[in-house]
Amino acid sequence: MTQGEKLLHRLEELNAIGVALSSERDIDRLLETILVAAKRITNADAGTLYLLEPEQQLLKFSIMRTDSLGIAQGGTTGNAIRPYPIHLIDKDGKPNHSMVVAHVALNDVTVNIADAYTAEGFDFSGTKGFDKKTGYRSTSFLAVPMKNHENEIIGVLQLINAQDRESGAIVSFSEDDQHLLESLASQAAIALTNRRLIQQLEDLFESLINLINTAIDDKSPYTGGHCERVPALTMMLAEAANNTKVGDKDFILTEKDRYELKIAGLLHDCGKITTPVHVVDKSTKLETIFDRIQLIDTRFETLKRDAEIEMLRGGRTNAEFAATVRQLDDDREFLRRCNIGSEKMQDADVARVQQIARYQWRNTEGRPADFLSAEEVENLTIRAGTLTAAEREIINHHINVTIKMLEALPWPNHLKHVPEYAGGHHERMDGKGYPKGLKREQMPVQARVMGIADIFEALTAKDRPYKEGKTLTESLAILGRFKENGHIDPDLFDVFIREKVYLTYARQFLKPEQIDEVDESRIPGYAP
Repeated sequence: MTQGEKLLHRLEELNAIGVALSSERDIDRLLETILVAAKRITNADAGTLYLLEPEQQLLKFSIMRTDSLGIAQGGTTGNAIRPYPIHLIDKDGKPNHSMVVAHVALNDVTVNIADAYTAEGFDFSGTKGFDKKTGYRSTSFLAVPMKNHENEIIGVLQLINAQDRESGAIVSFSEDDQHLLESLASQAAIALTNRRLIQQLEDLFESLINLINTAIDDKSPYTGGHCERVPALTMMLAEAANNTKVGDKDFILTEKDRYELKIAGLLHDCGKITTPVHVVDKSTKLETIFDRIQLIDTRFETLKRDAEIEMLRGGRTNAEFAATVRQLDDDREFLRRCNIGSEKMQDADVARVQQIARYQWRNTEGRPADFLSAEEVENLTIRAGTLTAAEREIINHHINVTIKMLEALPWPNHLKHVPEYAGGHHERMDGKGYPKGLKREQMPVQARVMGIADIFEALTAKDRPYKEGKTLTESLAILGRFKENGHIDPDLFDVFIREKVYLTYARQFLKPEQIDEVDESRIPGYAP
């Protein structure tokens, strides 16, 4: 191969490296790729990549490689960098021109040294100390600045000991080596800057998401915890599904898929920022801005006062008065129990509330009126929970707002499914969910995963105002019945149990007393 052909081959290799650099997402792997590529195209035995820390005015060792000594530090190796950073300003406050890489960064110049032991003008005492300790012989040096598209120096690339490609002997770095390395350093700097900018934008984006969740959290601590836990459980179940079969199919997650699902999980309830707090946090049936059971307590006291007045006027006996007071006290305790909403209302309970509602008392205008208003009766006769049908519609509307908010954003291609994933976690497999009434086959696996995570978190949540967090056995029994009635994905439910995702989640988020011993053979709908 002629010298021209060799150079052409190295240029082609440089172009291929540029393509590889532009596609690498992980910064550690990117830095490693840069150094390994630099060593390869110059056939250098050793190299170091330094990154500039402008605020501290120092060059920080990022990646180190010395092939002949088997040294590999930084990057993806897991081995920590041992050398101390190189300061650009010395102890006297003067520019540090004695160190090669500091001089390169300060002056934006390339330094090409044939032999460190005979070179003048630089301090190689550290290099000679390393050689003495390891038996190495540092000879030729080539250090080039890394400048980004804004002509800012962001680091220095230094190579040591160029090797002849045929004999393997240590030689000087040629002019071709220098030009190729300067070109690579420029490409590398731009690729690194772009990756950092993308990372900063992603960090900013996630910070804005956390800002929304913080606003929801500040508005309601109960939904705030939910916004943290559902994404965590979603990713746990998704990883479990990725590692096994979902039914008779494989579910494969790439890194991009994971990030997209993570973002969808973080945003799945962003629409709750518009939900009135007195509905989100409604802990009793009569609660609005405050719990109106106290108003009803006052009415009972008014009825007892009226009964006492009637007795004192001779309209009833002492025994009749005492019986009336006992009945009113019993009715008041009954309404207090109804107001809590922890047990399902029976028909007899509903009828009793309606009977009490017909008691007569004098209202604030002094006129006879029913003891309970129609709106109070509606609330107190809620069959289960604390929300009326209208309030439940308000709560359910948050998913429409979530979809509307997310679909209004200009999502990049790798996040285009976020609205679909986040907006589908209240759908059911049988098509009876909301807001779109989708069936299982119309939903992506990711939305079905989030649906299970959302339900299980709600069942086990220990910070809700209207209930205690259920145990694992209780929660899995309810979830199993949800599988049987077509609410949740049956195959994902089996993965949830089989891979013990519930236990991994419980150990991280539940109280110890909630983590009871689960007999999986007794979970409804699950066959081990």
